[in-house]
Amino acid sequence: MRKVITDELEAFLDILPPYIHEPLYHQPNHTELLEVVLDLGRLPQARFPHRELVLNSKEVTQSDIDYVLSHVGQFSGDNRAGIERTLHRISAVRNRNGQIIGLTCRVGRAVFGTVKMIQDLIELGKNVLLLGRPGVGKTTMLREVARVLADDCKKRVIVIDTSNEIAGDGDIPHPAIGHARRMQVSAPARQHAVMIEAVENHMPEVIIIDEIGTELEAQAARTIAERGVQLVGTAHGNTLENLIMNPTLADLIGGVQTVTLGDEEARRRHTQKSILERKAPPTFDVVVEIVDYYKVSIHPNVIDAVDATLHQQPVQTEVRWMDENGEVKSEEIMPASSLEHNQRLALSEANHLVRPLQFYLFGTNRSRLEQIAKEKQRDLRIVANLKQADLFLTTRSYYRRKPQKIRDAEALGIPIFALKSNNATQMRQCLDTVYPIIETHPAYVHHLQQLLDKHHGFAHNNQRTKPADKRNSN
Repeated sequence: MRKVITDELEAFLDILPPYIHEPLYHQPNHTELLEVVLDLGRLPQARFPHRELVLNSKEVTQSDIDYVLSHVGQFSGDNRAGIERTLHRISAVRNRNGQIIGLTCRVGRAVFGTVKMIQDLIELGKNVLLLGRPGVGKTTMLREVARVLADDCKKRVIVIDTSNEIAGDGDIPHPAIGHARRMQVSAPARQHAVMIEAVENHMPEVIIIDEIGTELEAQAARTIAERGVQLVGTAHGNTLENLIMNPTLADLIGGVQTVTLGDEEARRRHTQKSILERKAPPTFDVVVEIVDYYKVSIHPNVIDAVDATLHQQPVQTEVRWMDENGEVKSEEIMPASSLEHNQRLALSEANHLVRPLQFYLFGTNRSRLEQIAKEKQRDLRIVANLKQADLFLTTRSYYRRKPQKIRDAEALGIPIFALKSNNATQMRQCLDTVYPIIETHPAYVHHLQQLLDKHHGFAHNNQRTKPADKRNSN
């Protein structure tokens, strides 16, 4: 089996009124129960992974809610309570007077084995941030991370447990966290203070923190990492892009700032003058997006991933999953843009169709070229990655100076078209020269260099005798 589960389901069922407990217990798949919902004046419901079940035709009364409340611990500032020595969680819905009129009783399970997918990362001492939608298993994996680092790696681990969700309710932590120590938080607003207190007072080697959600908590996380303490945590957000766009939590991945470029630099990058850049080194070294209990998508280098995202370049990721035998498999995933690029190439070769020509601009006016292409009904794309370009478009003045970017294009064997000047007339002549060629030669990626050599205005590529690179061989 690829997982071992302990859920203390009997303790969970015992807090429910008997008329709800009995029909739930006799369900053939009651071990897959996710949660029970009790709302005043409505029918009690049980939720399973792929269905919902009405447990009784009798509506929930205030006495039913009071019955559950009498069997659970005290509710904290985030309206959550638990059952002592278990991982089950009971969340309250209150009316405007503060009275509890609804309960979501969620089954807590310790799942052993899923940490194998990221075990090498945490054992190397990297700061790892887990992301994913609610219920996908972030806290479950975090719990097992604490156990592996404390028991197997013999490190001093402290769990910051704001809602008692990692180590369960009561003063004695659940065995699922192994020998890791647990610090409870009196109120959610104090989570950041307890994070700093743990470092200052208890000399941990590792801090485990669930649900980093405020700017103060993000700052506390940076402080911990800067003191040399390993940090493993979760944050609100499904993907790395969510964090980049979240001004509250962006500091976890280095923060984002607006930078104004000079005219020359903006032309070199082929961007607007105001762009987004990473502000500082990230707090976390690795971001793990949890797809489900047995599959994760990993950004092993947060610096590279954030910079590529901000520069609108493809982001390489590694996908890992566990098979039925508990073995971890992995695969490098090609970025979506590169995948689409290769698919277009394959389609062009197979069906003799022409895909849009991909231009890399250097010292030429992008908006002017796009406007002329629109007027002439020419389908073209402007790319920021030189290796994706079919044609390097620049001016003669730039070409004569041979800056590094032009030398790079020559080294890659990319055809270079040099305009006499950066005006609309020259751009029209360029499109009139290039597009008749590609319309009559479906495999133009292979032959564009040789064909363009014959046309006036083309700057001969010094590397044209060099074998075609892998991009062109597609």
